Amino acid sequence: MQHESWMISHSIEIEIPFHDVDMMAVAWHGHYVRYIELARCALLETIDYNYPQMEASGYLWPVIDLRLKYMAPLRFGQKVRVVAQLREYQNRLKIEYELFDAGSGVRTSKGYSIQVAVSKESGEMCLASPRVLLDRLGVDE
Repeated sequence: MQHESWMISHSIEIEIPFHDVDMMAVAWHGHYVRYIELARCALLETIDYNYPQMEASGYLWPVIDLRLKYMAPLRFGQKVRVVAQLREYQNRLKIEYELFDAGSGVRTSKGYSIQVAVSKESGEMCLASPRVLLDRLGVDE
């Protein structure tokens, strides 16, 4: 779903697998990073600029900051909707996330990740997002 020409949002649904939970049947907090990564990749896929396309365009996009707030536990077998929304693109990619219980709609977690463009050739961080990202977002700047 697009709100503006560049502002994009995408959601996925996952089911918490047995191998992600502890002896209390609660998902281990570290697995949430995988859940948001799945949503981030699905979001980037909507603009045809997922990790393979990033690398092919000459840029790597490492995560330099990641924050998560846990509000309610995720449990074995629970269906969860993970929403990823692009919030910033000019100097970095900032993607915000919300996790919801798919049945009740109750928000269980929220957070964000920040990535920066790094030239694959030189290894130097770019101070502004490369033109290829802006083109994929349909932004004229």
